[in-house]
Amino acid sequence: MDIWSMTRSALENWFSSRGENPAKAAILLERLYQRGLRDFSELPFAQRVISALSEEFTMELPETVARSGDDSTEKLLLEYPDGSLVESVLMRQAYGGSVCVSTQVGCAMGCAFCQKKRRSLTAGEIMAQVMKIRRECSADIHSVTVMGIGEPFDNFDAVRDFCANCVDYKALALGEKHVTVSTCGIVPGIRAWTELPHPCSLAVSLHAADDALRSEIMPVNRRYPVREVIAAAREFARLHNRRVTLEYVMLSGVNDSTEQAEELAGLVGYGAQGREFYVNIIPYNGNDSGFTRSSRERIMAFYDVLKKRGVSVTMRR
Repeated sequence: MDIWSMTRSALENWFSSRGENPAKAAILLERLYQRGLRDFSELPFAQRVISALSEEFTMELPETVARSGDDSTEKLLLEYPDGSLVESVLMRQAYGGSVCVSTQVGCAMGCAFCQKKRRSLTAGEIMAQVMKIRRECSADIHSVTVMGIGEPFDNFDAVRDFCANCVDYKALALGEKHVTVSTCGIVPGIRAWTELPHPCSLAVSLHAADDALRSEIMPVNRRYPVREVIAAAREFARLHNRRVTLEYVMLSGVNDSTEQAEELAGLVGYGAQGREFYVNIIPYNGNDSGFTRSSRERIMAFYDVLKKRGVSVTMRR
């Protein structure tokens, strides 16, 4: 079994079931995440415990198949033992590294600009991406975004456990606001995330403010219309006093007109209501899906409309 999948509570149960002090779970996590443990034999435990850990768990990380980027951004193509491939990205910021992880091999949501799902990843396979980047790129991890390949709420339990280890002060030790989970709009998933006592931050891949267009490029909208998605996200923002990010990728001639910007501003709302969200405009990175990136002029015109309507908006580099 993959040690990276084990939360502190799961490890405490593992130790307790063997008649061991459950406090050893915190020691194991701290050595694993913060001291770079490479072998269970390095732990300050009795040999019987080390042998049991070695027999039941692996701390294997995926292999790097390809690596590209520059001083500010690096992308790794990672391969798991079964041959599955995912991409993970490190973005170097002035305040530290931000890692973007994938949660599935492909995705089942059918968005026009994405790829088909093969399988979901375990919590440990998601965490292994972070640990691989930290080790291979010598990166100091400041934040994590669950915005890579896959729909996180189609893999809810694994993502929940991954986030638990991200924020555990004995593990990766990131704050809840430093971990953001992005969904394409699975309303029951948003509600279940809202019900967690200490959820990480939430983002919604919106990409269109009207049902007709959003359903065309994101079929999930046929099941969960855009206003239901916004209502669920607004509930999260109010209950946890934390703004929700609305991600909006700019597709030339598809969703980038000033009229569509006006519609988006109306959907987000004005005044205090609008402050529950902020919009993150994303210049599209082209692939073979048939879409192209909006021009700089179109992006700035869209941005200006939102700003003039009082919408909090940023533009991703």
